[in-house]
Amino acid sequence: MSTLPPTTSIEDEIQAPQRPPTPPFHVTFAARGLHAQNFPAHKPRDLRIPSSQAMTHVAWSCDGRRLAAVGIDKITRIWTPETSMEYRAATHFSGGHSDDVDHVSWNPTHPELFCSSSQRDRRIVFWDARQSRHVQQVQLKVSPVQTNYAPDGKSLLYTSAGHQLFFLTYGRDNESSKDAWQISDKDGTIVASTAMFNHVGDGIILTHHSEHNIRILDYPSLALRESPAAHVGGCVAVALDPRGRYLASGGYDSIVNMFDLNEWICARTIASCE
Repeated sequence: MSTLPPTTSIEDEIQAPQRPPTPPFHVTFAARGLHAQNFPAHKPRDLRIPSSQAMTHVAWSCDGRRLAAVGIDKITRIWTPETSMEYRAATHFSGGHSDDVDHVSWNPTHPELFCSSSQRDRRIVFWDARQSRHVQQVQLKVSPVQTNYAPDGKSLLYTSAGHQLFFLTYGRDNESSKDAWQISDKDGTIVASTAMFNHVGDGIILTHHSEHNIRILDYPSLALRESPAAHVGGCVAVALDPRGRYLASGGYDSIVNMFDLNEWICARTIASCE
C-alpha cells in the first residue's frame, strides 16, 4: 500500500510577518528597569547653589537613579532625586582634579561608574560611586571639552579645545597588568567640535562648528561612511533618537533637522526656533 506525502496549504508555507526588534533592547526603558514619566504632571523644583559660577554639565546615570552635576569647582556632585535634591544631600567626589571640573559622563553599562574631565588641569578622572576616592586619573596633552562612552563601556571618546578627536580604551597592556584606561593611538588626526557613539557602537557621529556637513565614521576603522549636508554656517549639536531611527541636528542657521538613519535623508526640518 503506497503512502502519499502530506499535503500543505498555502497558508502553511507562507510565514507570518515578524516585526524586527525595535527599539534595540539595550536602549529600551524595560531593559533598564525604568518607567516612562508623565512630565507635564510634575512640578519643577528649583535647586540653587550658592556660587558665582555656573553648572556647566549635568548627566543621568544609566539606570536613571542618580544625577551628576559639575562646573562650579573641583567637585563632582551626585544626587539621588528619589530621596532628596537638597544641596546638602549631594554626595561629593573630590581629589581627582586640581582645577574646576567641566564635564561628566556615566558609563552606560554600570550605574555606579562615571568619569569627569577638566580643561584646565587636562585630566579625565574615572570614579566608582561606591567609593570616595577616584579609580584612575589619565593625564592628557590637550584640554578635554566633551566625553562620550561607547555602548559597551570599553571605549571613551573626547574632543579637545582645539577641535580634535581622541580616544581612550579600557584593557590591559600585557597579561600581567591590570585592566585600565589607556590613551589610544587613534588620536589627533580627525577634526571635530562634538562627537558621540551611535547606539550599537560601530559608528561615530561628528560635527564641526565651521562645517555644514555631519560626518559619520565607522568604528574602530574611522573610515568615512556618510557625510550629509545639514546646516549653513556650521553644525554645533546632534542627538540620537533612543530608538535609533532619527538623528536631530542643530546649527548656527537656527534650524533643527531630523535625518532618517536608514537612508540618511532629511525627513523633517524645523525652521522656526523662537
